[in-house]
Amino acid sequence: MDKKRIVASVVVFLILAVLVYLQYRHWQTFDWGTFWAQTHHIKKFHVFHAIALIYIGYVLRALRWKIFLKPVRPKAKMRDLLSPTIVGFTGLALLGRAGEFIRPYLIARRTDLPFSSQLAVWAVERIFDLGAFTVLMVMAIFLPSALPAIPHPEYYLRFREGGFFLIGLVLAATVGAIIIRRSGEPVARWVEERFGHLSSNFGHKLAQKVRDFGQGLDTIHGPMSLLMLSLVSVGMWYIIALAYQEVTHSYGVAALEIPVSQILILMGASMVGSMLQLPAVGGGSQMATIAALSSVFDVPPELAASCGILLWLVTFAAVVPLGLALAHHERLSLRKLSEESHRAEEGEIGGPPA
Repeated sequence: MDKKRIVASVVVFLILAVLVYLQYRHWQTFDWGTFWAQTHHIKKFHVFHAIALIYIGYVLRALRWKIFLKPVRPKAKMRDLLSPTIVGFTGLALLGRAGEFIRPYLIARRTDLPFSSQLAVWAVERIFDLGAFTVLMVMAIFLPSALPAIPHPEYYLRFREGGFFLIGLVLAATVGAIIIRRSGEPVARWVEERFGHLSSNFGHKLAQKVRDFGQGLDTIHGPMSLLMLSLVSVGMWYIIALAYQEVTHSYGVAALEIPVSQILILMGASMVGSMLQLPAVGGGSQMATIAALSSVFDVPPELAASCGILLWLVTFAAVVPLGLALAHHERLSLRKLSEESHRAEEGEIGGPPA
C-alpha cells in the first residue's frame, strides 16, 4: 500500500471513529445484551435468500457486460465474465477502492481486449447504475403508498429533493455522454488545451480518459442494445432491493417490515456511506444504514445496529468466500491484480497480457 492510500485510510478511520463515538454517545442507553439477542434470533432462511438474490445480481452484472461486449466479442462466454465479476467484487470488499479496477482488468485479460476499452465500459456501467437506481427512487417518491407513508413524513420533502437531484445528475450525465459520443475528439482536444496549463501530462491524461469513455459508449450498438442494458440494470437493482428487504424481514419485528419502495432509502444511505469505507471492514455503509433505520424508521438502536451490520455482510461481504475460492482455483492474487490494474490505468504498463 503506497503512502497516499495509507494517509487516506487513516483519515477515513479517524472520521469513522468520530462518527461511531457520536452515534453511541447519542445512544447512551445502548444495550449490548439486547443487540446480541436480536442478532441471534434472526430467521436464517431470509438471510440465505438475500445472499442468493445478491449472487443473481452478480450474474446480471456479467450479463450486462456481455451485452456491452457484443460489438467486439459477440461470442464472449458468460463464464469468462462471471468469474472476473465475482473476483472483482471480492477485491473491492477486501481491498476497498484499491480493488475497483480488478474486474475490468480481468475481463480484458479473458477477452483479449485492451484494458482501456474495458475501463471505458466500467465507466459507462456507472451511468446505467445511477440511472437504474434513479428510476426506482423516482417511482418510490411519486407513488402515493411509498415514501409519503414512512414513519417520519417530514423526511419526505428531503427525499423528494434528493430524487430531483438524482434526476438532474442522470440528465447531465446523459447529455455529457451524448456530446462525447458525437464529438468525442473535439471535446478531448478542448479538455487537453483547457487543462494543459496546469500540467501537460494531466491535460493529456484527462483528454485520454474522454477518448476512452467515448470508446466505451461505442459498445451501445443501437436502440435494442440500449433497451436491453436499461432493463437488465433496473432489474438488477430491483433484485438488490429485494435482498435488502429479505434482510430486514429476517428479524420478524414490525419496525423492520419495510416495503420494498421504502427500502430504497436504506440502499441510498448505504451507497452514500460507502464513500467512507475501510478495506475489509466497511464502516461508512453500516453507519449510514444504521442512522437511516434509527432516524427515518424509528428502529431501536440495538436493532438498527444489528440490521445495519447484517445488511453490509450480505450485500458487500457475502461474495468473499466464493471470490477467494475462485481466485485460489485460478491462482490469482488480489493484491497483485490491484497493483497491476492501477499501474495499467495510470499508463505505467501497457495493460493486461492476452
